Amino acid sequence: MEITVTVNEEQYRRSVEPRLLLVHFLRDDLGLTGTHWGCDTSNCGACVVWLDEVPVKSCTVLAAMADGKRVRTVEDLAFGTALDPVQQGFVQCHGIQCGFCTPGLLMTARWLLDHNPDPSEGTIREAISGQLCRCTGYENIVRSIRWAAEHPDGATP
Repeated sequence: MEITVTVNEEQYRRSVEPRLLLVHFLRDDLGLTGTHWGCDTSNCGACVVWLDEVPVKSCTVLAAMADGKRVRTVEDLAFGTALDPVQQGFVQCHGIQCGFCTPGLLMTARWLLDHNPDPSEGTIREAISGQLCRCTGYENIVRSIRWAAEHPDGATP
């Protein structure tokens, strides 16, 4: 089937199998490997992207469901060579361990801060509750998101 999807502000028209998952379309067809494929069951959250401005787990969304829609991936977070404040926060506060879960966490954190610029620790923990990090106890991840909330322009102290 033919689909037309806008990914990171660029429009693509492709012929895809009706059962193709969005995560595979992004990674295999478009070469956007920042979105990680972890579990195929929507448990880990490594594959979170935005579909029409809403975070979704792309391992449970068919590429055909993105037809006519906008997708934003982790590759679109940085502004040229400048990191998004969320990315900077993960660097500043050591929120990245192995990095496998990081793309999904970054996309979720950016969405959260776009909708709640000053979230509490509890709100942050709730927002990322659908994502698994097997390397840490989430303390540095929560600190990273708080850092981004406190530095919305990305400036370091």
